Amino acid sequence: MDSFELNKIIAAVLMTTLIVIGINKLADSIFYVEKPKQSAYKVEGVELASSTEMTAKIKEVVQLDIKEILALGDAGHGEKVFKKCSACHIVAKGGKNLIGPVLYGVVGRASASIPDYAYSSALKAHGKSWSFEELNAYLLKPRSYIKGTKMAFAGLRKDKDRASVILYLNDQSDSPVPRP
Repeated sequence: MDSFELNKIIAAVLMTTLIVIGINKLADSIFYVEKPKQSAYKVEGVELASSTEMTAKIKEVVQLDIKEILALGDAGHGEKVFKKCSACHIVAKGGKNLIGPVLYGVVGRASASIPDYAYSSALKAHGKSWSFEELNAYLLKPRSYIKGTKMAFAGLRKDKDRASVILYLNDQSDSPVPRP
């Protein structure tokens, strides 16, 4: 095949592409459809949660009795659920910080207390210890519980999953905190 044949093939492909794009633009201008401002139908039982509703849910979770929530959990299940967290955190004793800080011995530890990790100013200002109640509220939706945290994780919605992860983290310590 000589260069003239190759040039004809490339020109044909380019011309076809330009024609398809041109027809598409022309069709869009002829058959313009204005999008409705509001959905034409409503799916029953589905509501969008606003940030105020999520804040109310977090406050409700905080007010729940932690004994009841922890009774739902299982450390073995928590180890499986923690795999979602293992992309950013590690629980090994003496482990290194990843994207997030090491979580070995986190239950009962003061927030933002690992010296070689760059915490957000919001977490530094939090100034509380990671009790069972604090972890439960934080793990529901971290960004709503501590505004300005760097943790991008969406949270654990199920009480059983949160309780299981908390129990698993409590077991990953030299001196686990007694359950309430």
